[in-house]
Amino acid sequence: MSKLITFFCFLSFFNVFAQSKATISGNIKSSENENLIGVNISFKAKDFQAFSIADSLGNFSVNVPLGELKIKIDQAGYIPQDIQFKVKKDTFVSIVLEKDIAHLKEVIISNDKKSAITNLSNGKLSFNVKELSSVPTVLGTTDIIKILQLTPGVQNSGDANGYFYVRGGDPGHNAILYNGTPIYGMSHLLGIFPFYNADHIKDVEFDKSSSNAKYGGRLSSTTLLNSNKKLPSEFGIQGNLGILASQLSIAAPFSSKTGLYISGRKTYIDEIVGPILKSGSKSNDVQDMKYGFSDGNLTFLSQVSKNNLFVIDAFASGDELKIKDENLALKTSLKWSNFTVSPSLITTISPKVSMSNAVYFSQYSNDLKMEQATIEFEVSSYVKDFGFINSVQYFIKNIPIESGLQYVYHNLQPQKVNVENFATTNNNIQDKINANEAAIFTNAKPRITEKLVADLGLRINYYNSGSDSYLHFQPRIVLNYFASEKYSFYASYNKQYQYLSLITTSSVGIPTDFWIASSDGIKPQSSNEFSIGSNQNLSRNWTSSLGGFYRSMKNLLEYPYGVTQFNEITTFKNDLYVGEGKAYGLETMLKKSNGKFSGWLSYTLSWSDRNFDELNNGKTYFAKYDRRHNLSLVGMYDLNSKWNFGLTQVFSSGNRFTMPTSWYFINNNPVKEYSGYNNAQMPNYIRTDISANYYFIKTAKKESVFNFSIYNTFNIANPIYVVLDVEVNENKDKVVVSQKEKVLYRILPSISWRFKF
Repeated sequence: MSKLITFFCFLSFFNVFAQSKATISGNIKSSENENLIGVNISFKAKDFQAFSIADSLGNFSVNVPLGELKIKIDQAGYIPQDIQFKVKKDTFVSIVLEKDIAHLKEVIISNDKKSAITNLSNGKLSFNVKELSSVPTVLGTTDIIKILQLTPGVQNSGDANGYFYVRGGDPGHNAILYNGTPIYGMSHLLGIFPFYNADHIKDVEFDKSSSNAKYGGRLSSTTLLNSNKKLPSEFGIQGNLGILASQLSIAAPFSSKTGLYISGRKTYIDEIVGPILKSGSKSNDVQDMKYGFSDGNLTFLSQVSKNNLFVIDAFASGDELKIKDENLALKTSLKWSNFTVSPSLITTISPKVSMSNAVYFSQYSNDLKMEQATIEFEVSSYVKDFGFINSVQYFIKNIPIESGLQYVYHNLQPQKVNVENFATTNNNIQDKINANEAAIFTNAKPRITEKLVADLGLRINYYNSGSDSYLHFQPRIVLNYFASEKYSFYASYNKQYQYLSLITTSSVGIPTDFWIASSDGIKPQSSNEFSIGSNQNLSRNWTSSLGGFYRSMKNLLEYPYGVTQFNEITTFKNDLYVGEGKAYGLETMLKKSNGKFSGWLSYTLSWSDRNFDELNNGKTYFAKYDRRHNLSLVGMYDLNSKWNFGLTQVFSSGNRFTMPTSWYFINNNPVKEYSGYNNAQMPNYIRTDISANYYFIKTAKKESVFNFSIYNTFNIANPIYVVLDVEVNENKDKVVVSQKEKVLYRILPSISWRFKF
């Protein structure tokens, strides 16, 4: 009986204690009804102080004592708000921030500026694409992939492809999601031109660790490309007219509840691209080269009811490169394309509950045809996805939670090879692969103390292909400690599995790379990643970040051959090498967000190792894109209302490659010997880009801008690969070795006119 009384008293006192505090949660939006991320929020009461940052959905939550409470909301580019009220119980608040617009018309443009890049917890970054228009690019429009390469922890891939490498991972370890739909191809002409139309994309969220359990299937980063989800209120046109390509975007309202955004791009560079590609070589063998690409984006919006928004997103791109050389009797045609479409329904059930459902289709394919003399060669591949995504956002005890389920059906053709001549026909067709992948996920963001917030996630994946089935649990843990209004710290752990893998067949990013799925004993890749770091608000305009990471990877795949092998006694599975890897490093960033001068400085010091039994005699070696140092400087300067300027300075250590260390003769023929795999290093990569924008018109609704950009301003030769020519003297008693560096292009000037009305 005494135990029962004690237990009852405990519950009573516990109830009194619980009632002494309440949870304040809420959502922060702009006056344009868009969720604001990274907003600083401070809470003050008697003998109490706490801090929070709005997440990627604009949500926040904090436990506060009962009584008088003052909330301060501060975001660059918006008018700060102070809210004061008496807390009596758990409360949900909706906050709308107005843009910071000065009284003088001449100052409106400078004060109405949002931060181009925002630091979020756990090393995440958010990009406002519109505010990055001053960063120099080849076409005079924002290149999202190259912007990512200028941030900490991201390695640039050089001048030969559109890939990027994050925290020591491989190119296929990064997920690119266009409005939630995976994109498998990601380059126009070896990465020279921007792959994504920045006019159609409103913002970009980049997570180097894929710490959100909603996203899976890759070992490394997740990049979310989000188009505009606000109904257009009036008809508008914007675009870019350049010497290499042009683009046009249209916003068209059909009614007060229906509208669309549509964008397109096209090149006209058949007579220009040939000289560009040959600029780094003295060879004049190529007599005819033609290249062209086009792409299009569409976003259809319909507010079918007060609480339901119907959206259709679509993206299509197509590239074709043709080379003809009569001296070699050679004809080559390379085509690659992407297509995605995704209808979705976003439903607001209550102020605390919302749900989204989407189905999608995504396809990437490439096809290479070569004719030389009497031989015809063709190789092709594709990957197709049919998927469904469900997500529910809600609160339990004022804890923000997101849960959902996903399903995708994969259909792949890794490689289909056909070689024909007058006598024989040789077909090498890798079997098509069908796979099913299902997942459930949940993310919760409980506040453990006033200053410690957890971001907890769990993703459970089931994968099946043929006789191979896998069930994997993938926990994601992030702890954020807000020491003060200026300093915050984080620590995280992520477990990842990857079932579809990219096989690279060349060192220069030619789109003959193909995807395979885990099947026939090919195991999924996996990784464990740990990271720690901190963010510092040095002042209203200056912020900095510092972090470190360690990642271990298993079941990595390496394909040591070119396009394919024509060997009847082997199989594709036996040709794949399986190994392990690890990567670790330090990352730092210093950023200025507002004022006439803005930009950032980022530096990464990292190591990336690999270990395959079949390579380097089983000894650990440096990965191909192990670049010890990566330094990037981005500066944007607004001189006045007419002129602004941009500068990009990139320095990184060279890529690793394998070089022979000695030669000997067999039947008077030189034979190479190698001391180790990836035993040599390319020259350091150095590039300086500049741009200038002159505004004829610059208002909120109209814009007319002349852009002049120079890519690789100082004409530095950055080789894409090195070849060794081995020659024997006349007496055949001495080997002469000469090293030749192949350069894709050097200086690239660009002129364009950007407009909006």
